[in-house]
Amino acid sequence: MNHSQWKTRRTRRLLDEHVEESPAYVDAGYALALGQAVYDRRKELGLSQSELARRASMTQPQISNIEGGDSVPTLPLLTRLAKALDASLTIDLDGDSSTFAFRAHDDGDDGPEEIPPSGRSSAA
Repeated sequence: MNHSQWKTRRTRRLLDEHVEESPAYVDAGYALALGQAVYDRRKELGLSQSELARRASMTQPQISNIEGGDSVPTLPLLTRLAKALDASLTIDLDGDSSTFAFRAHDDGDDGPEEIPPSGRSSAA
């Protein structure tokens, strides 16, 4: 293939051409989207990376790595991040599109009832 035949991934999509994406490319996209959601919510709250790290019992470099898409946090860490950001995390993975969004908790509402890992309600 020479340069006159080369098209960017974006150009191919705009032309409705099939674009094959490697699993690593898709995973990197997820990590970047999650990092952007953490960054957006942190900025919305006016927090520094250091303050968010303190609230989530993490280090500032860990927050930086997540926001930069350099690492993908575990579910327990995502739970701590959501709590530190006073928000719930919604992840929607649907085929070609994916969204990661932190939604602020309503004032006076403690959010949904927490269900312990055993699967039983704590109100039982």
